[in-house]
Amino acid sequence: MTILDKIIATKRQEIKHYTTIQESKDVFPEKPRLTDHLRNKNGVISEIKRASPSKGDIHTTVDIVAQAKKYEEAGAAAISVLTDETYFKGSIDDLRLVAQAVSVPVLCKDFMISEIQIDRAKQAGATIILLIVAALEKEELEQLYRYAKAQSLEILVEVHDEKEMALAVELGAELIGVNNRNLKTFEVSLERTAELAKNFPFNSGRILISESGLHTKEDAQFVYGCGASGILVGEALMRSENPGAWIREAIKGAVVR
Repeated sequence: MTILDKIIATKRQEIKHYTTIQESKDVFPEKPRLTDHLRNKNGVISEIKRASPSKGDIHTTVDIVAQAKKYEEAGAAAISVLTDETYFKGSIDDLRLVAQAVSVPVLCKDFMISEIQIDRAKQAGATIILLIVAALEKEELEQLYRYAKAQSLEILVEVHDEKEMALAVELGAELIGVNNRNLKTFEVSLERTAELAKNFPFNSGRILISESGLHTKEDAQFVYGCGASGILVGEALMRSENPGAWIREAIKGAVVR
């Protein structure tokens, strides 16, 4: 059993205990679309990430609202919040607090396998959800994609190889994220973005986002040079003493498209 298999098995058990979504009275600031931002210039999707299966604890005592505001003030295109509790020590409450505190798009970063997770994400203020091709059967992927679209959510479809990218394109995904981390082995290489960018359908208006393994501004420039419009960065920002400076350096000289 791979790490991904283990996470999905746990997730299937967890969602059995989720209750029906009730009407929410939470108020969230209006947020623009991430797609609109990335069509004009490069951007950083800055992540709140307390821990991970591969790195263990990263920053478990983080003040998530303060961290999110640092990201927004530095010019983050969006903020990603890991909501998985068992393996990443996040929560749906983390998402809600961040969505209430910022006016940039907010991504619910989790292993989505059920419509109830999408409902919970939207109720907690997410404007974007993540669908991981490797975690879903084709029919499940299509069903969840259609459901999220019907909820007026943006969808980041994550791929790792040519076959998965073809599925994302067939799905009609506008935001396609290349995960530089193999979710089965957790090995990381930025060459994954470079390889998939060679056959990426840029001329169809789709947007390439490079995820994982980005630690320096040079890493950011490398994947931007491959054609990525956005990068998703978690660990580097969570470990940085000045995450705002990291973001500003990464988007310095952003390409106007």
